[in-house]
Amino acid sequence: MLSRRGVLIGGAGLTLAGCASTQRLVEMSDPLGPPAVQTAAFTPTPVAVAPRVAPPLDPEGLIPAALRERAMEALDHHSASLPNRDRIYVVNFSAHSSQPRMVELDLVSGRARAIHTAHGVGSDPTHTGYAHGFSNMQDSHASSVGAYRTAGEGWGARHGENVLLDGLDATNSNVRDRAIIVHAADYCEPEFLAREGKLGRSFGCFATNFADLAYVRPRMAEGRLLYAGIVL
Repeated sequence: MLSRRGVLIGGAGLTLAGCASTQRLVEMSDPLGPPAVQTAAFTPTPVAVAPRVAPPLDPEGLIPAALRERAMEALDHHSASLPNRDRIYVVNFSAHSSQPRMVELDLVSGRARAIHTAHGVGSDPTHTGYAHGFSNMQDSHASSVGAYRTAGEGWGARHGENVLLDGLDATNSNVRDRAIIVHAADYCEPEFLAREGKLGRSFGCFATNFADLAYVRPRMAEGRLLYAGIVL
């Protein structure tokens, strides 16, 4: 019986049979001994591999393209201060406060997720729901635009759990002294929004509802970009 990977030897002769191996068998003459078998290397045909294409960023368009581009430029400009580049946070202060205008953008998968955030009372004195003025001044109670570095999870007696922030631009360089943070507030809860048609106002902090803070707080953590701006 001849197997698929073997040879059948009968009498003084050698019979070669079919083989499923990737090697080729070659009969060699040797007058001093039995026939020897030499293996010859098999060279596989190269297979072309298509280059990996990165998934598109924010395929649902939750961030205006111009604002997203400015955020990406800020990520590169402040790269020395932003070691964690897996995701960024972009706030569109052109949108009404009833809209989920803080977007977490995953730079690996391209996926985006939007949540609500408030602006400062100094940016909207008549409480229209739109931020139309920004300041870096102490006691302005206004929101600041520009690039921020998340500085880790914090806790305070007034607002409880929060995310600390450092300003990286001239437009927000005083945010640490102004105690501008990401925190939760009752005036950002869904019930408040449903009743008032807009969020309440902070003293310049990026206030969210409690469920959203629980989600973003450990994910923001430290060394990531938060970029706040308007659509020009």
